[in-house]
Formats: sequence, structure tokens, C-alpha cells
Amino acid sequence: MRLPELEKQCDDFLKSLPATDSAHDLAHIRRVVANAKRIVANEDADVITVIAASWLHDCVTLPKNHPERAMASKLAARKAVDFLKTLDFPADKLTAVGHAIEAHSFSAGIQPETTEAKIVQDADRLDALGAIGIARCFAVGGIIDRPLYNPEDPFCEKRLPDDRKWTIDHFYTKLFNLAESMNTEAAKKEAHDRTNYMRAFINQLQQEIS
Repeated sequence: MRLPELEKQCDDFLKSLPATDSAHDLAHIRRVVANAKRIVANEDADVITVIAASWLHDCVTLPKNHPERAMASKLAARKAVDFLKTLDFPADKLTAVGHAIEAHSFSAGIQPETTEAKIVQDADRLDALGAIGIARCFAVGGIIDRPLYNPEDPFCEKRLPDDRKWTIDHFYTKLFNLAESMNTEAAKKEAHDRTNYMRAFINQLQQEIS
């Protein structure tokens, strides 16, 4: 199967699904695909597997505060594989695509066992960092009606962060730690650059609300 054809079919499939939140929409998926293409260019990996998994990794999403949130990537993997079976997609790559989708999720806690899965995980996590990561973080906070910050201690200086209650706390519970979880060298470098941008944002915010 040729990549342009695969990408067009994945794009059309995603457009046919019910709309999801703005942090996990088609624009997010296209950014993840672009990230994956940049990363895979420097890795010895199967490109078709990486691209298919990147396009379909969020074909099932659940809200951040949903009790079954950790199951979303497994549900997405099943749906993606079922969809790919309807195409002229190599059957011997389906298991690898499914694993890459299952392992991409931070919430699922599944370790990526293949280079392809590591690339997809990195590509998705990069979209949680930098300027777009900040935008997505606040978008999710608005969706679940989570206040911006704790007015008594906005930057977790005297308390443990709790991102179930405060949006800024998510920087401390997850986002600032993502760079160290990257699997590939290209993603690690980009993640550190984006994290530095986010730290500068927090410093600016601290000046503005102090």
C-alpha cells in the first residue's frame, strides 16, 4: 500500500467519526503524524506501521476525567485494526500498529516494545509540549471545568501538585517530566526545547499574577 493512499483513507475515516475535543481533534492527529515523520527519518523503523498508528492513535478518545480513560488506547487499537482490515493494508503489520497505538497513551502505562511504538509515543508526547502543549493543556482544563490555578499557591511551592483540581498543576505532575520519557534522540532534543519554552511561560505567568 502506498503511503499517500493510506494517509488519505485514514484522514477520510477520521473525518467520518463524531467530533472530539479540541485537544484531540484532527488537527492534533495531523501534528502527531508530522512529528512522527520527522522522527522516523532518523530511525530504523517501518514507516507504514508508524504512519498508520500515528493517524489512528486517537480514533477512540475519552475525556481526561472519564473513569475508563486508561482504556482509551486499547479501544483505539481495536478500532484501528478493524478499519485497516477493510483496506489493502499488510496483514503482517496489524499487530505492530495495534501495539503502537496501545502504548502511545500516558494514561495506559504500557511500555512500547518496538521502535515503531516508541516513535509514535514520542510523536504524541511532543504535542503536549511547547506552545501547542500549553494551548492544549488549557483547552482540556476548560473542557472539564478545571480552575486555572490554586490562588493560595499557584506554582506548587508549598504543596503537592494536584492536576485533578488545578490546570497549572498539570505542568508539574506531567508536562515538565515528559522530556525525560522520550525514547528517541530527535524527540528528546525537541522535547527539551519545548519544555524550556513552557518554563519561560510559567515564569512570565508568575510575574503577572504575583
